[in-house]
Amino acid sequence: MAVSPVLVVKADESTVTVRARLYDDFSEHKIVLNSVITYWWANNFPPALKFLELFDSVIKRTINEIMPHKTLNLKYDIKANQVLEKASEIEINLISVVADDIGFKIDGSSVFLKGIRKVEDDFEENEFSTSFDHVIETPDIVLKKYLEMNEK
Repeated sequence: MAVSPVLVVKADESTVTVRARLYDDFSEHKIVLNSVITYWWANNFPPALKFLELFDSVIKRTINEIMPHKTLNLKYDIKANQVLEKASEIEINLISVVADDIGFKIDGSSVFLKGIRKVEDDFEENEFSTSFDHVIETPDIVLKKYLEMNEK
């Protein structure tokens, strides 16, 4: 019986941790929320959208460090208290993670963030939900570097 790789996602008020494990090999990265959210606020970026971009990137990097791959497929559902450009609260439910046709067992599939955007007094909640199915390619030059790192 083959061992499935595992992806663990944990969130608290200040960090989101993404950890990938395959046999005895693992990689872990943290997203420090205060730092990135402050940056997004200062530059008028929509925090919910920027967080999703960062979350995808951190998952991709974390998995590439233990299992270099060309294609990563991420599927997740999103719930927010407003359209993503205006949301101050977001819930991400990770459904599946597949790297080059190898599926990951997901542990801790939900991330809930609140207070990620400053809201005005007249802010009106309007529940929003959507699903994402991303296929993220690793550029050949980057894949080559991960393969070289993995051989050492």
